[in-house]
Formats: sequence, structure tokens, C-alpha cells
Amino acid sequence: QVQLVESGGGLVQAGGSLRLSCAASEGTFNRRAMGWFRRGPGKEREFVAAISWSGGNTYYADSVKGRFTISRDNAKSTVFLQMNSLKPEDTAVYYCAARPRNFSDYGITDADSFGSWGQGTQVTVSS
Repeated sequence: QVQLVESGGGLVQAGGSLRLSCAASEGTFNRRAMGWFRRGPGKEREFVAAISWSGGNTYYADSVKGRFTISRDNAKSTVFLQMNSLKPEDTAVYYCAARPRNFSDYGITDADSFGSWGQGTQVTVSS
């Protein structure tokens, strides 16, 4: 398994921006697709965004498309989630996740296809 550590959460006003980071400890990061998921208060965990191991393909939930951007720096074993135009409904604990190495992108929006998870970082958007 890969150890993942998220950072960058916090409190922000509606319309503001935050950038989440997720650092991976394991050397095969550049062969793993990565994803961000979130769990809002009283809600189920949901897919937010994902990126292929090469960074060439990105995937987004409809609710964040056009506002959030996922990217990765394989040299630093880090994946990012730039969140702009934040809304109160974006309030959640955000989790970084890694897929098994060399997996294709098939099913990449399915949380069950990710084998390693971070501890989560809280994002709170005030109205």
C-alpha cells in the first residue's frame, strides 16, 4: 500500500479558492492513477476528480467540472486539487486515494477501485 498525506484544507468564504496537496511515500507513484473523493456532513462518500498515472487523462464529477482542476507532479510524488469558485455545498472531508499500480483508467470513478487512502483534510466553505 501507498501512504498518502493530504494538506491544504481549511476555512474559506464562498467564491474563494483552496489548493489541496497529497504526497505519496511510495516509489511507484508514477505508475498509479490518483483520485480525490469527499464526504460531506450527513452524506455518502462521492467521487470528485481523478487523473491517470501519466497525467494525460483527467476525470471530474459534474458538480465540480469547470471549477476544480486535478494535476500531478510525478517527480515529487504529489497530486493536487485546485478548487476555485467554492460553494458551501463543497464543504466536506476530502480524501486522496491511489489505485493499484499499472491499472488502466477503467472504473476510475469507483472508490472501491482505489486501494490506498489518506486520512482526509477538512474543507469548510462559509456562505
